[in-house]
Amino acid sequence: MSKTSFFGLLLMLCAGVAIPAHAWQKILRSPERGVLCDRYICANDQGISRALTEKYLGQRAAEKVFSQGDFDLTEFTFANGVFCDVKERLCRQDRYYGADGKRSGAVSGKYTKLLFGNRPGTTQ
Repeated sequence: MSKTSFFGLLLMLCAGVAIPAHAWQKILRSPERGVLCDRYICANDQGISRALTEKYLGQRAAEKVFSQGDFDLTEFTFANGVFCDVKERLCRQDRYYGADGKRSGAVSGKYTKLLFGNRPGTTQ
């Protein structure tokens, strides 16, 4: 087998490896600028978006989320636990509160920037 054939075969084998379902739940992806998706929802700087959820996750996923009745689209927690708040324009590592009644989760600079385009503590 030639070197080229070997590496081609290796590349095809690597590309065929599936991500286990439990790992996918922990992944947040940004399919376009200003959009974050997990395996259930997609959101932008306005909140959870039916159109984006349908575009990137399919009609069935969008119907499942939006058939749950009225809920606040501007505060949401992704499957990996990252919590985002459109009013604060911040994403945090979790959605919990401290003893002082304020959000206790550490701010996630990475996801805040991906979703809102700004660094924590700054405005656009």
